[in-house]
Amino acid sequence: MIPYGRQDIRQEDIDAVVEVLQSDFITQGPVVPRFEEAVASKVGARYGVAVNSGTSALHVACLALGLGPGNRLWTSPITFVASANCAIYCGAQVDFVDIDPVTYNLSPEALEKKLSDADEKSCLPDIVVPVHLCGQSCEMKRIHELSQSYGFKVIEDASHALGGRYRDFPVGCCRYSDITVFSFHPVKIITTAEGGMAVTNDAALAGKMQLLRSHGITRDPELMTHAADGPWYYQQIDLGYNYRMTDIQAALGISQLNRLDEYVTRRHEIAERYDRLLSDLLVTVPLQHPDAYSSWHLYVIRLQLGAITKSHREVFESMRESDIGVNLHYIPVHTQPWYERMGFKKGDYPEAEQYYAEAISLPMYPTMTDEQQDQVVDALRGAVVG
Repeated sequence: MIPYGRQDIRQEDIDAVVEVLQSDFITQGPVVPRFEEAVASKVGARYGVAVNSGTSALHVACLALGLGPGNRLWTSPITFVASANCAIYCGAQVDFVDIDPVTYNLSPEALEKKLSDADEKSCLPDIVVPVHLCGQSCEMKRIHELSQSYGFKVIEDASHALGGRYRDFPVGCCRYSDITVFSFHPVKIITTAEGGMAVTNDAALAGKMQLLRSHGITRDPELMTHAADGPWYYQQIDLGYNYRMTDIQAALGISQLNRLDEYVTRRHEIAERYDRLLSDLLVTVPLQHPDAYSSWHLYVIRLQLGAITKSHREVFESMRESDIGVNLHYIPVHTQPWYERMGFKKGDYPEAEQYYAEAISLPMYPTMTDEQQDQVVDALRGAVVG
């Protein structure tokens, strides 16, 4: 089966990991800060805080910004559940903002309207989490302007978007946000197996996230509440977590980061070839906003169901039967049972639900060959046309 995504592990990656395995540190040693510095430098941020997953990065980012009981977080309904769950972990409330029908990202127009309504009811969000779906940046300038008007903080969920750009600035520079988070899961742009990172330009936020990722424990005398008993001494000054990344993972990440531009360039070639090959099919190919340069984590088509005789499920199952590992990103979060128990229901976010009814993620990864891509397109043609 041709998978929808997969990692690219080369000999230099293996050598980097083996070198760490043969060193004195295999958990959190000197390689983790080198990886943090490398990613932060690549995206133009001042600080990077490596953690064991993108979900952990979202969690510590929320905590660092003070999210807690009585606070509110808004995000997109078309995302992985972690973008919303991070608020629940903090004891905060979650709400959603419908998507733009063309880019599939959080709609600035819908956000502005929802903020105006919330302002009248005194229930504005404390944090908004725009999700850069498929690797394409949200319209961050407008979202930032709204944050200044309505007083909320911004966390960019860039789990899909390492290597992307917005208005000629790298995604992650935090020009329009307080914190940006990345994921290094194997199907993402680069991988550390599991892993994530939060980047920021704020030293205090970086310090808070560093503390929270490691049990809330410090050895810094300046942060302790009283004098140290000796050189062995440490204090837990906050309730933190074991969210640390290992040197093994960081070594893999550094090696992979060296190929980031190569990976993104190849993903663009695949996306442009899909655009050409699918131009005569009754599907809608993904639109790219002129202000964004996507990292193309995912290539999502939408079936023009009103013009074909097959159902969404029939096309999907036909592709799988042809050994094409299509997927669907994502099921709207508000329709998940956990969130339905919180009062959300189908019909709340119509653009997100219409997207879900039509979307299919086609295989997209940098080692994909033209021959494999031809197989995908042929299978799709057979599934749609019959």
